[in-house]
Amino acid sequence: MNRLHPLSAVTYAIQYGFMWLWVPIVLVLVLGGIFDPISPAWTPIAAPIGFLAGAAYGIVYYYRFEYGITPDTFDVASGVIARRSREIPYGRIQNVDVKQGVLQRLLGLAVVSIETAGGGNTEASLNFVSESEANRLQEQIRRRTAEVKDRRRKRDRDAAAGDRTESTPNISSGVEDETAALGDETEIPPGEEGPESTVLDESATEEPPQDRITEPSRPRRQRLFDLEARELLLYSFTSFRPAAVAAVLFVFFLATEPIIDLFVTTAQPFGGPADLGEGTTTSYGILTVVSAINGILITYLLSVAYTFATYYSFQLGRADEDFVYERGLLQRYSGSIPVEKVQSVTVTENPLQRLIGYAGLWVETAGYGPESSGGSQSAVPLAKKGRVHRFTENLTDVETPTFRSPPTMARRRYLARYSLIAAVVVAAVFAIAQITPLERWYFAAVVFAAVPPAAHLKYVHLGYFVGDDHVVIRRGFWSRRTTVIPYYRIQTVSTQRSIFQRRLGLASLVVDTASSRTFFWATPTIYDVDLEDAREVNMTSRKRLQSALRERARDDDLGLSVDFT
Repeated sequence: MNRLHPLSAVTYAIQYGFMWLWVPIVLVLVLGGIFDPISPAWTPIAAPIGFLAGAAYGIVYYYRFEYGITPDTFDVASGVIARRSREIPYGRIQNVDVKQGVLQRLLGLAVVSIETAGGGNTEASLNFVSESEANRLQEQIRRRTAEVKDRRRKRDRDAAAGDRTESTPNISSGVEDETAALGDETEIPPGEEGPESTVLDESATEEPPQDRITEPSRPRRQRLFDLEARELLLYSFTSFRPAAVAAVLFVFFLATEPIIDLFVTTAQPFGGPADLGEGTTTSYGILTVVSAINGILITYLLSVAYTFATYYSFQLGRADEDFVYERGLLQRYSGSIPVEKVQSVTVTENPLQRLIGYAGLWVETAGYGPESSGGSQSAVPLAKKGRVHRFTENLTDVETPTFRSPPTMARRRYLARYSLIAAVVVAAVFAIAQITPLERWYFAAVVFAAVPPAAHLKYVHLGYFVGDDHVVIRRGFWSRRTTVIPYYRIQTVSTQRSIFQRRLGLASLVVDTASSRTFFWATPTIYDVDLEDAREVNMTSRKRLQSALRERARDDDLGLSVDFT
């Protein structure tokens, strides 16, 4: 078993020292109010005692934390008072993430996170190991995971071949010849079963030597895509991160008064009030507009900086049957995307990106995803639209889709929906005008002018395509997403109808995969199609799901091309 880097003892000592620092302080203050002999003046003495006790606990925790690589599992043991031992089978490991902050890169340290299928929580985290040790763990665990998958697929092929042989024991010679030909197709080609199968057989019975683990039998990494500087800048300025809004609101609530004073000072050259408590209705209106513009500008610039730092030096490559990526300026990330866990592929584009002819490519995995709690990971943050479409076709082998649009009745539904929203906005402005000096509330009715184009834009950006091997769903205007879902990845296909849809004879079809819902992305849905069309697509998807599963089991096909570029 191995221990963490020695500097981890320092970090744990400081971490637990500050955590335990408050324990004696709280005890002194609480007990001082109950018992007279205990005085709050003891706090300067009690605080260092708590810090030293916490630091000692952190050092003991460091010496009690161990990890190791075994032939079948990755083992982690931790805990000072309550001991916890975990054995993580390689077959369950989905990703090995390596993260490095600025200080960690300067010190040559890294954080290794072991992720498993079935959830977004980290199964085990190593804080910290050396950078070389992190790379060694990532490579060895990935290779052993691939070996487990290869052995499992080999057993499945052998079992399938045995089932076909047993199912035709007494048939004519002509059919026997055909069965033999099918059996030949399922055999491993001679060029692939030599040294590689020998390594797998040996690893199943005994632990491979150290040099055999680190020496790859196949190319270690093949580069597939690099995000160029021009594309990084375009992606930063044409995308928006909701986290920027949360950061701005946090800073605003943290320092409300100085920020308000700054906004008042900024609005004065444009006719704003000289002081927040003295002003006219017009000056307050100018203050509101100027403050909103400043807030939007600050949030946008923060989003640009966040995106730039997150996707700086983005690289996507291939290692065996996994996609591997590296990205980050201040916080460097390195991880993998198992191809067999990919559930769907989505092409994303907003109006600005569509205007300049660019798009992004995201893949969604089952369970874990470093981008969110769901499982979405950017494979190509931004590239020329034609290049992204070519990547998508090569990755999924999807045929060029011919989208079908919802019936025109759906556009009438959107027109009525947005008209109701506009009416609510006007009513809200009218209510505000009754309790404030706001005049000419009726100018808010201008929002009705946006109703027809909004309904039309929502309608024209909807579409679906039911192919031989995939279903393709397009939706969204501000963030248009075109999702390609292989039939064998479909978990459920359900038809949903609201009260208004039932009146219009419409329905929505929800196509759910093992991990198709994230915090910001809803489940892929075909919106507002005719009820008969929805039922037809539902039935077709179910039938092709079964046939796709049979074909995939027979051919032992991953369904996706790792060399998609």
